[in-house]
Amino acid sequence: MRFPVPSHSSRGRIRARLALPLVAVLAGCGAFTDTQRAEPYEGREWLQSGTNRIANLALRDNLQSVQRVQLSLYRRNPREWRKWATSADDAIARTWDAIHNDKPLAELRGATSIDAVRMAFETGPAPAYQGDRVAALVVGWAAMLKQANGDTWQQTMIDGVSAENAYRAARNFEISLWLLSSRTGPDGRPLLLSTEISDRGRNLVVDRELSKVVGRLDLLAAQADEKYRRAALDFSQNWLMGSLGPFLQMVQR
Repeated sequence: MRFPVPSHSSRGRIRARLALPLVAVLAGCGAFTDTQRAEPYEGREWLQSGTNRIANLALRDNLQSVQRVQLSLYRRNPREWRKWATSADDAIARTWDAIHNDKPLAELRGATSIDAVRMAFETGPAPAYQGDRVAALVVGWAAMLKQANGDTWQQTMIDGVSAENAYRAARNFEISLWLLSSRTGPDGRPLLLSTEISDRGRNLVVDRELSKVVGRLDLLAAQADEKYRRAALDFSQNWLMGSLGPFLQMVQR
């Protein structure tokens, strides 16, 4: 029995049909290559699990949110950066240099984490805090974020998110947001101007960015809790399927 040989035009159509799925796959891959957030691979990533990588990315985004809040607060409270710097950018650079190099600000007298946040809002009756209140907040926030990330700036497989610290940090950021909107000085004016909704416009940078930080921290805390909860279940499931799997497959359904 002889089969008809496709003509040149038929073979061309067949090739086109076969090529369409491949083109679609390649087009789909190309659509996801540029997220404008992608970073080149680094050697240290080989020491990180997927969970570590997500935690490090969350920390990166949280620190960026804190930097945006710092700049916004300086724009509305220039008296703070003028206490020790020549410009807002100079104060930001000095603050983060102190954070990353473990050089505590002298005015904080060794305070960090939530203690630094408390000092930022000191007004009396004891002597009020005389340093840069915005920088004190940022130093405290950065310390809390580092503690939540396993007390490191870059997690590896030997590190992990502390669910308790992440949850506590989220609540402290919520308290910070409340203090920014409610704490006043002896003259009755806001201690730090943060948000504004008026005829001149809307300035919600602080609320928006700190709320993002709270959301990311809560998600990390939930993920860390689930990680240890699932570890026992996964072990049990793997043991059960490894031991009884062959017998279960023999059972007719």
